Amino acid sequence: PRQASAKASRCPWGPVPARILIFIFENNIYYCAHVGKQAIRVVSTGKEGVIYNGLSDWLYEEEILKTHIAHWWSPDGTRLAYATINDSRVPVMELPTYTGSVYPTSKPHHPGKAGCENPSISLHVIGLNGPTHDLEMTPPDDPRMREYYITMVKWATSTKVAVNWLSRAQNVSILTLCDATTGVCTKKHEDESEAWLHRQNEEPVFSKDGRKFFFVRAIPQGGQGKFYHITVSSSQERNRSGAADDVRKLSKISHDYKVDANSWYDPKGRPPQPQMTTHSCPPSLRSASTVGSFNRQCLSCDLVDNCTYFSASFSPGADFFLLKCEGPGVPTVTVYNTTDKKKMFDLETNQHVQKAVSDRQMPTVEYRKIQTDDYNLPVQILKPATFTDTAHYPLLLVVDGTPGSQSVAEKFAVTWETVMVSSHGAVVVKCDGRGSGFQGTRLLHEVRRRLGSLEEKDQMEAVRVMLKEPYIDKTRVAVFGKDYGGYLSTYLLPAKGDGQAPVFSCGSALSPITDFKLYASAFSERYLGLHGLDNRAYEMAKVAPRVSALEGQQFLVIHATADAEKIHFQHTAELITQLIKGKANYSLQIYPDVGRSNKTHLYRSILGFFVECFRIQDKLPAVTAREEEEED
Repeated sequence: PRQASAKASRCPWGPVPARILIFIFENNIYYCAHVGKQAIRVVSTGKEGVIYNGLSDWLYEEEILKTHIAHWWSPDGTRLAYATINDSRVPVMELPTYTGSVYPTSKPHHPGKAGCENPSISLHVIGLNGPTHDLEMTPPDDPRMREYYITMVKWATSTKVAVNWLSRAQNVSILTLCDATTGVCTKKHEDESEAWLHRQNEEPVFSKDGRKFFFVRAIPQGGQGKFYHITVSSSQERNRSGAADDVRKLSKISHDYKVDANSWYDPKGRPPQPQMTTHSCPPSLRSASTVGSFNRQCLSCDLVDNCTYFSASFSPGADFFLLKCEGPGVPTVTVYNTTDKKKMFDLETNQHVQKAVSDRQMPTVEYRKIQTDDYNLPVQILKPATFTDTAHYPLLLVVDGTPGSQSVAEKFAVTWETVMVSSHGAVVVKCDGRGSGFQGTRLLHEVRRRLGSLEEKDQMEAVRVMLKEPYIDKTRVAVFGKDYGGYLSTYLLPAKGDGQAPVFSCGSALSPITDFKLYASAFSERYLGLHGLDNRAYEMAKVAPRVSALEGQQFLVIHATADAEKIHFQHTAELITQLIKGKANYSLQIYPDVGRSNKTHLYRSILGFFVECFRIQDKLPAVTAREEEEED
């Protein structure tokens, strides 16, 4: 039925040159064979907020597929693969809206949380030529896959679709190639880990006939565990187990990297062009031949002066590639010919940004390594342009630390931290501790079932190293983090120094995770194990017992009350309860009825908080919570 004010959730075109499209309305899928023709409903099981067809629910968008899109056109546009995600068994959480009406209202929300029912998922293919036919792809018949996620879907040919299935415990994955005409799925590759499997939503690259494909998998290499390499699989011959016979390591580099979604394979002999993202080696664009000795080479190394951080994408026929220089200087974008690497033209030089940067005193950036246990951890230090060893500067530790992430990189950025350094004379430090990415799976998996404790050790070691510098004012040290970093900043704030005095004078947490039992099931169970089997890791990771040790430090907590996309306000409500019990010196700043805070207001608030914290003034000795109790 026509509804004048109705809005479609998504309206994607089919592959060029076909003039077909689908649109998703009320979680149902409609197909239009030609612009101007009447659309027909091809999927009708949708229910808003409960059953999603072709779209991700909260858990899949945030943690699994990392996108709201859950439908995929076949290369010729004759078929559409789509996921059906059913939240009907997931417990309901009401998200309140406080403003805009006399009585507050609420909206039901189905967040999959640790130990609770998860959304179920199935993958279907609709044939769009002639009468529509809906066929479900068969999941693996494996007892380890009693509960599973679908982490990746990609068409290999117009009739074959690759699907990656991941167990709920996220320690077993099976890559299959499914026949879109029968629904039968054949196992191509299987991975298993004692900890968790990382980077499971990256797409393989297929030859035109779908018999040969390239994919990224962790392979043992040296004392740092496994590193990610491109592997090649050929399915021309198969053994009895159904696994590919010909699986070879295509890449051979000594550091972790990522294959770009626009990686390209040419069976005529031109090499695939993966985007390498390494930590200790600069991220660069590289190629490798798919035959013989692979003939690996760097494509971007000599193309742009004074650039060490690259990303790239290719034109549909891969005759040209778009090379983005992302740092350390102002980013530029240039188009090159793939065959001879000849520069075609500059697409973006950011001259206005170049001028703005040159007219200002930007921070100087230093990189170091610190030793902790048997690891050398990278540290980034931002200093004022007018820095001198004889002055005394406040120190701000900025933490992120989400397992698999990277905080220290030679990538251009202007953030509120830049303002803190350039305008307010602070020194900012970041450290990639255990659990961070691009340094091998051994370091990554160190934090399994130990979230918080090892990150604290590594981040505090970086602070201790900085406090030995004569130019750091030991009385003005602060910590900040958001989301998982907010969890870490809250975890770190009560830390004590050698003399059992607090290290930090103040700290701030933006939308912090405070209890992993309350967070997304896929995230919490990935790192802490399945909740309900052994909950000790969840109890040890809580911040509540730690904040009771705060001794007068200023603590700013910021959260949006309607944050349904990431971290629910429930986390901050639980935290505030503990802060009140501990008589902590905290301030709470909320953003009512919005999912994310107003950035201009937010960053002004954060800057104002730390500027005040770092202000040099005569202060009376801080009264600790313990002393207040004695007075009471």
